[in-house]
Amino acid sequence: MKAAVYYETGGPEVFRYEDVPDPECQPQGVVLRVEAVSIEGGDVLNRAGGLMAGTPHCVGYQAAGTLVEVGPEVTQRRVGQRVTTVFPFGSHAALRQVGWRQSFVVPDDLDIQEAATIPIPFGTADDCLFEYGHLQAGETVLVQAGSSGVGLAAIQLAKRAGATVITTASSDAKLERLQELGADHGVNYVQQDFVAEVKKLTDGRGVDVLVDGVGGEVTQRGFGVVAYKGRVLMYGTVARDFSRYNLDEMRMNKSITGVSLTPEFGSDRVVGMIEGHIRDVARGELRAIVDRSFPLADAAEAHRYIESRKAFGRVLLIP
Repeated sequence: MKAAVYYETGGPEVFRYEDVPDPECQPQGVVLRVEAVSIEGGDVLNRAGGLMAGTPHCVGYQAAGTLVEVGPEVTQRRVGQRVTTVFPFGSHAALRQVGWRQSFVVPDDLDIQEAATIPIPFGTADDCLFEYGHLQAGETVLVQAGSSGVGLAAIQLAKRAGATVITTASSDAKLERLQELGADHGVNYVQQDFVAEVKKLTDGRGVDVLVDGVGGEVTQRGFGVVAYKGRVLMYGTVARDFSRYNLDEMRMNKSITGVSLTPEFGSDRVVGMIEGHIRDVARGELRAIVDRSFPLADAAEAHRYIESRKAFGRVLLIP
């Protein structure tokens, strides 16, 4: 099969579009012919300097397509079903093998490209807001980088839960689109001091929940807008700044939690939660936003585009 792989981590130029062996279907596994790869923030970070499962390494958390093989111990899936999948690596390829519990059946009325973008962004946003953020109706949420995959999901889920939603983005055009998805207030962090603006919007009180996938200085400054008993949920480090934080702003009964779906891939809780979000997108109750797509052979160009921070929603690779 064809795959976008690399032999060492680094910039997008490390990608090679090559023939690699087809994956072997495991007894409890399934193999899908990939129709859409949703590039996740973790994929970009892994390519830049993460762990490699082998040489060459095929990166990628999330992909959707049609099942072409089902393991002998699997009765819950069948050849020909459309599924969207999650796994720590292996999405940037024409074929993918995962455990059947890491696959989610795609309803007939849901576009496969939209389905490819759902599990990790909506699952991560849900965990940030509810499993660990304990969000309640009437509270105020700040979603950093609202036009990211997790950001778009968090805005919709928080608004549906009855929260007041503040979000940040790099342009007024993005903020207008985010308000259409449920954001009550938007802050253009290029032109405005987001700390001052958030304090103004909350009459100096701050926010109850801060959803942050940026890291670095943005996260450090964000501590200053967290209200008494507020919760900070950190799910990523786009800034790639892993320096230590000054936690003085977090002393007043505030908390910080790092959120990752990876340890619970396949758990009953996460499977049920993601299946619910897939149904909601299929019914039009939530929206999965695709920015643009690239051929799998152009994986390097797609990663460059993501790193330009121009995207609004998910960027896809099409084998």
